Amino acid sequence: MKNDIFQKLIYQLVSKLFVLPIYKCVFQGHLIGRENIPQKDSFIMVSNHGSLLDPPLLGHALGRNISFMAKAELFKIPFLGFVIKACGAYPVKRGIADKNTIKTACKKLSNNNSIGIFIDGTRQTNGRVNKPKQGAALLAFKNQKLLLPVAIVNSHRLIRFKFCIPFFSKIVIKVGKPIQPPQSSSRDHLNSVTMNLQANINNLIG
Repeated sequence: MKNDIFQKLIYQLVSKLFVLPIYKCVFQGHLIGRENIPQKDSFIMVSNHGSLLDPPLLGHALGRNISFMAKAELFKIPFLGFVIKACGAYPVKRGIADKNTIKTACKKLSNNNSIGIFIDGTRQTNGRVNKPKQGAALLAFKNQKLLLPVAIVNSHRLIRFKFCIPFFSKIVIKVGKPIQPPQSSSRDHLNSVTMNLQANINNLIG
């Protein structure tokens, strides 16, 4: 109980003191579709991925404590490892297929904590969903949780330079309507939901 309270406190401090100024002032962040965000139960947020800043920007914009997977190496970095762990991040070595990662994600969902998954598994240079993995759909089935498609627009080109002058892109985060978990863990059902997520996110990106 104390750990949960401490984690939420750290999350709020990082969100308000560090992420808010970057999101609002630097990138002129804007959220569309707030009404689609579940307010009571936990859910699985599924998004495209274009920048290392995606997790804090998405977590802050959605207004929910969302736990993201983070490379195991990041937890070994002094201070950074402490902060991301306190904020609910959990280490992953081989993506969603890693058994320990799945177990941790399921435990968080059962404790009513929402998790975030980048459906491609890695950053994409064009900012779209190109080769989605089925891990999010599988977790949704195992835990019977809603999948929330979210698009973060322009994160793959946050900073552009012209004549050595930096220009910052405007970040728009679009939240789609929640998607029901697959009916079973069969390949066809997982693939159907995964393709649905890809189409929803890419349509939100435009």
